Amino acid sequence: MMKRGMAGDLREGVDSSRQTTRGAASTKCPGSTQRTSGRLGRTALPAEGGFTLLELMVSFAILGFIVLIVAGAMRLGIHAVDSGEKRINSIERMKTSMDIVDSQIQSEAPLTFNDNGEQKFYFSGERDSMRFATNYSIWGGQTGYVVANYKVESGSDGKQSLTASENVIGLDEDRQTTLFTGMDSIYFEYFYKGPTDEKGSWVDTWTEDTSTPERIRLHLVRGQEDFSIIIPMRTSSAIGQSGITPITRGMPNSILRGNVGPPANLTAPGQR
Repeated sequence: MMKRGMAGDLREGVDSSRQTTRGAASTKCPGSTQRTSGRLGRTALPAEGGFTLLELMVSFAILGFIVLIVAGAMRLGIHAVDSGEKRINSIERMKTSMDIVDSQIQSEAPLTFNDNGEQKFYFSGERDSMRFATNYSIWGGQTGYVVANYKVESGSDGKQSLTASENVIGLDEDRQTTLFTGMDSIYFEYFYKGPTDEKGSWVDTWTEDTSTPERIRLHLVRGQEDFSIIIPMRTSSAIGQSGITPITRGMPNSILRGNVGPPANLTAPGQR
């Protein structure tokens, strides 16, 4: 009986120790489970909104690239507009200047002056200059004939320009303007045909004091382009022993009648 009682006590002791162990385990497990679930919950929470430093740097780089492209396109557009306007102005100026040269040369009059008892034409032609009397004034409003002087001048940049000046015959007052600018080369040529020549030729210098050329050629050279224009003179004259003998080619009736400007045979003391 005592053995059986002792065995029963041992079983009860083991059972009670097991329950105690289970209770302790059950007491610890909920806490550990709660702490684990708490750590997992905090890890699973979403991060707060915003950009990282790398994202901001990439965004700024892309924005700067776009700004550079837009600025370059605007610069090209402005440059194209300016270049177009300059080219249009240059073409209009050249056309206007060409009309002036053409009108003045075609309105040339075979006027002469007395040089120590010898009659000479106002006309003189060099490769880089030309002088002649004309009934067409650049500024207008002039009465009678004017003497036009064309001269080629070189600038400090190596480019050449053609200046034109004129004054009323007998007066010293000159007016001057620039017709062509920015050319690599500007020069004149004169068509000469002798009395016995079958064909004429172009010369750089007009050496005849008793006649004027039939045609004048103006060269405007820029780069590889050589723009030239041939201008016929509406009068071709020769001075004979008894005075001047004009041969008219479409000369205005007012000049043929002699009621405009001074007579053909005149002396200009103020002419240089």
